[in-house]
Amino acid sequence: MNHPAVKKAKNKILEIVFSRTALVLLLILLQLGAMFVLSTILRDYAVYVYSLELIAQILIVVYIINDKTCPEFTCTWMLLILIFPVFGCLFYVYVKLELGTRMFGKRLCDVQMETWPYLKQQKEIVEELQVSKPANANLARYMANQLHYPTYRNTKAMYFSCGEEKFPELLKQLKMAQKYIFLEYFIVAEGYMWESILEILKQKVAEGVEVRFMYDGMCSISLLPYKYPEEIQRYGIKCKMFSPIRPVLSTVQNNRDHRKICVIDGKVGFTGGINLADEYINKKERFGYWKDTAVMLQGDAVQSLTMMFLQMWNATELLPEQYESYLTDMSTELKRELGFVIPYADSPYDHENVGEEVYCHILNHAKKYVHIMTPYLILDREMLDALCRAAKSEIDVKIIMPHIPDKWYAFAVAKTYYEELIEAGVKIYEFTPGFVHAKIFVSDDDTATVGTINLDYRSLFLHFECGTFIYNNPIVHDVEADFQKTLTQCERVSVADVKKISPFMFICGRVLRLIAPLM
Repeated sequence: MNHPAVKKAKNKILEIVFSRTALVLLLILLQLGAMFVLSTILRDYAVYVYSLELIAQILIVVYIINDKTCPEFTCTWMLLILIFPVFGCLFYVYVKLELGTRMFGKRLCDVQMETWPYLKQQKEIVEELQVSKPANANLARYMANQLHYPTYRNTKAMYFSCGEEKFPELLKQLKMAQKYIFLEYFIVAEGYMWESILEILKQKVAEGVEVRFMYDGMCSISLLPYKYPEEIQRYGIKCKMFSPIRPVLSTVQNNRDHRKICVIDGKVGFTGGINLADEYINKKERFGYWKDTAVMLQGDAVQSLTMMFLQMWNATELLPEQYESYLTDMSTELKRELGFVIPYADSPYDHENVGEEVYCHILNHAKKYVHIMTPYLILDREMLDALCRAAKSEIDVKIIMPHIPDKWYAFAVAKTYYEELIEAGVKIYEFTPGFVHAKIFVSDDDTATVGTINLDYRSLFLHFECGTFIYNNPIVHDVEADFQKTLTQCERVSVADVKKISPFMFICGRVLRLIAPLM
């Protein structure tokens, strides 16, 4: 007789094998296999195609070297082409010519341009920032001029050190909505958290409040039914999936909407690492205790979050948007004690690595310390150098990582950076109670950023992300206090600890690091 646990495991495996997830992955793998077989067949006719293959390799390598992309991506593609010449060339050409990606990027750019009139920078604010900290004024000009994300004053911020702190406040603010609610999240899973929110959304729609809800299509793989938007729309909620997962090999599916945004009446906005699933409020245990963070904004800066949401929503809409109806009046009373706030977004289509720019800015201009929480540590050379350079300059650089990872392969790659970082003076800690999903940088008791951006290639280069840069706001002290409290639950990692990792993890980490930009 089968043990109940064994029977449950068998049922789970069968459920996965015969699920839509397995079908999608199988069909995508078949398409990759077909491309590989085609390349193999072509190599069988080496006498006829060798010269053409060599010319193609040379042209593609020259193009890759001159392409405006991260050097690590360049090296990975060249490695793929070197090992699998025909397949590598075919796959690279396919990725570069993918029409869906180009069309969506063009549409998103057009929509963003429509919102620019509502995201103008007040020059007086940057001038005040220039007096306070010139380096941050330079960042503000970059954000405003290149990306149209202005710096605001008169914005109150509240920091949440875990999902259990944020959740009650989110419910409270949702219940107070009078005009509209915008929700954009990477992960949504049926359970206590989402059902509690959904009940409020239904009630608000009945009261005449406009509700728009958008979630990433990756949820359709295993968390939500594929036609879940239709189910939600029956309640009067406007709902859509961003980039639904389809069984078609497409580079569009590589650019996920990893953002977490909630805007209420244009007056209150939330962002951070916390998704809408029970593990984020520790109602469900996954990988031990789930440590996460978020921030709530009230005031002028919420307008940027409103426009970020409308940009993504309208990237797949045909009818024009009435942006003016979602604007709020800016405060006329200057509240200097609230400092400066810059909500910002990052897109894989604008050729601006905003997330990395903000992180490197904090590292390069710190005077005393930079304290970091991140679930992943898969670094390009620029970020690795910035961390090491800061530590070598006697800046106290501390990084809190998970002790119980959610992805073993990402953890294996992260371990390959530990020794170099530690030898440079970076102090690495692992959160022993469980998993850290927070994405924060805090520096010098005056600067912090809280958002969705991990320290890995996906977040820094491939996903849609967002964050909030904060300077001279009281919330900075709350972020640092949370870091110090979390640090008491961590173990410091030494070089000796790194050398003790299993041969399997060591080999996997080194091999996977070769293709880390494509992970």
